[in-house]
Amino acid sequence: MPTLLDGRGDLEYAIQQIVLSPSENEYFDQLIPAIKDATTGGKGQALLQTLSQFSDDREAEIERICKSNHQEFTSSVNQLLKVREGGNKLTNDITELIKAIQASTEKLADQKQALKESRAVRTNIDETTTALVACLEVLRLANYVHDLLNQKSHYAALRALDELQNIHLRGVTQYKIASMIQKSIPITKKLIADAVMADLNTWLFRIRETSQFLGELGFYAVEQRRKRHRERAEKLGYLADYKLNSAIELVADESTEFDVLDNEDVRVDFTPLFECLHIHNALGQTDKFKAEYAATRKQQKDLMLPTSITLVDSETSSLSEMLESIAGFAIIEKATLQKAPSLRSPVDVDELWESICQSAISLISKALPEVNNAEMLLKIKGVIALFIQTMESWGYPVRSLDAFLLILFRKYAELLKRRFSDDFQEIVMTDDYMPMPINNGDEYDKVVNVSWYTPEKPREEIRFPCVLPFSQMYPLCCIDIRNFLNQFYFFSDDHFQQPKVIDDTLRSSLDELLAEKVCQSLVERLGSQYLGQIVQILINLEHFETACRELEQLLAAARSSSSVGGSVALSATEQFKNHKKTAEKRIFELVNSKIDDLIDTAEYDWSAQYGTSETSSYMQELTQYLSTTMTTVLIGLPTEIKELIYFDALGHAAEKILSIPLSPDVRRINPNGVAALALDVKFLSTFVETLGNPILQETLDELRQTIALMQSGNTDEYYDISTRNKKYGRVNAMNGPLLLEKLTQAVASPSRAEKFTAFSSKFYSRDT
Repeated sequence: MPTLLDGRGDLEYAIQQIVLSPSENEYFDQLIPAIKDATTGGKGQALLQTLSQFSDDREAEIERICKSNHQEFTSSVNQLLKVREGGNKLTNDITELIKAIQASTEKLADQKQALKESRAVRTNIDETTTALVACLEVLRLANYVHDLLNQKSHYAALRALDELQNIHLRGVTQYKIASMIQKSIPITKKLIADAVMADLNTWLFRIRETSQFLGELGFYAVEQRRKRHRERAEKLGYLADYKLNSAIELVADESTEFDVLDNEDVRVDFTPLFECLHIHNALGQTDKFKAEYAATRKQQKDLMLPTSITLVDSETSSLSEMLESIAGFAIIEKATLQKAPSLRSPVDVDELWESICQSAISLISKALPEVNNAEMLLKIKGVIALFIQTMESWGYPVRSLDAFLLILFRKYAELLKRRFSDDFQEIVMTDDYMPMPINNGDEYDKVVNVSWYTPEKPREEIRFPCVLPFSQMYPLCCIDIRNFLNQFYFFSDDHFQQPKVIDDTLRSSLDELLAEKVCQSLVERLGSQYLGQIVQILINLEHFETACRELEQLLAAARSSSSVGGSVALSATEQFKNHKKTAEKRIFELVNSKIDDLIDTAEYDWSAQYGTSETSSYMQELTQYLSTTMTTVLIGLPTEIKELIYFDALGHAAEKILSIPLSPDVRRINPNGVAALALDVKFLSTFVETLGNPILQETLDELRQTIALMQSGNTDEYYDISTRNKKYGRVNAMNGPLLLEKLTQAVASPSRAEKFTAFSSKFYSRDT
């Protein structure tokens, strides 16, 4: 049923429906919507007019009907009047109803307007509440970021800030709080970056404080590896050829694990570094962080190194502390490179390492001149070698440190040479140059063990006390030589990459010490007038020559595999050998000088009227001197040298004795003078026979034959070449005639002069 009245036709239709309603309820059901729609749409007047028109039409119809039927009309009029009255009443009711409905409609409209306004306010409140909740959430997250920052949860704070910026702020961009928080985000990020850097700096400071302890642990770990390697090398000899940090050693020791960075004593947590790197990476500041971290580590490197060190403390603590700090610093760098390869490049780490090495080498070099003790320098080398092996185990290049060890070795060699030079010189200068007495077997064994000496008798046949051929200086020098060798090779223990340098330096230094400080010092003392001292020097020279030959073999055997093969030659060996001849000549000089002195005391009366039956005193003294010298002073010499000295001394004595009658001062010699000389020569010959060496007799042949010639009754035999060669072959061709001439009386006869002239001409013509 239509309820909307758009025009008059609709109103008429609605009125017809109202009038035609079969019941009162339906009547009102039709009437009320029509009144409501007319009132609401502003057509209330039109509804009244339509109702009036409908009423007039009905009256006209009634009047027409009444004209046709008056009675009925009258009746109808009455009814109509009643209806009209009812209609008027109904119209009034409708009017009142319309007014009431209109008033109700206006009130309803006001209520609706109020409801609409209430709904708008509610909507605004809801929107405000939603916005406030969103803003509060943003503010809560902003505060939460700062709370996380205060709790040092830097990465969580950064993630919350990222969530705040990319998610929550987008929903409140229309509010001022969003712009305020947006402006604070860069500041907050900087706060996070600064906070994480502060934590990193704290971590770096703690790392710096523990660097020395880390280095100490690193040294300890390598020292333990050294110990294990030595134990394995003792069990398996071939392992001794492999150095520490070699592949074989690393494989053999891989069962023993020790983490310098994580153990019972210390644990280095890299979390602050990783967090800082991660946060700067999230902030897009990785390059800046790398630069700052590199600058900080360089600064820490500079702060870690002292301005100066001392190397003369007994425990080398200053050097150890510096190297331990460097080791700990370098271990952290290498661990950082392994754990965070994007932070540190190998080139950067190696450059920083090389810088540290050069700084350390510079500090050690400045302090090195104050070291004047080889043992202290050996301790310094040991600390540096341990440092090198520790760093080598972490993969660091150590070429510059190896080169510096060569500098240390040269200084070490110089200090050793200087010290042993003084020792050798003192030993040579303070020696008594007497055969060394031995009181007991223990003393004997010690001397034999340290000296290069092979006794002539077995140990069990030796009776104590006894005397060794060399003087005390020889075993003392042998001890020093062995110490010198050992201390040289001590430098190569643990770590030294240039053993050939040790071999060459040791050979040259030892050669120089033996040649200049021992051999030359002994040669200088050959100027002594004491024969026993010269003899002892000769014996010592011989033993030193033997020692040098033994040393050559020892140096060749101990030579490193990197050295060129072949024998080792010491120039000192040849010098000792050559200067034995010098000592022998000096002995000859002293013996012959003594012989000259004795023979110069000889007094022969060449014109004696009577003969003598007593040997001259000088001859007795001469034989006594030769006998005593050979049995006491020269007893320690080898037999061949003693025989040579005897041979030379007897030859010189014979020549000196022969020179007595040949002297220009002796003009005439009678048979009595010859007999006195012959008696002395016989005494000397008898003494030589007691020596039991036929060769020594040859030294007197010329003297004996000359005496025989002078005592010969037939001197003409001398001028017969065949007879002379047979009987007087050793007589000097010039001395024989000269002595025969002195045997003549006051003036030589013409026949004798002619014979001498003829002999001389024949002799020279034969020689020609």
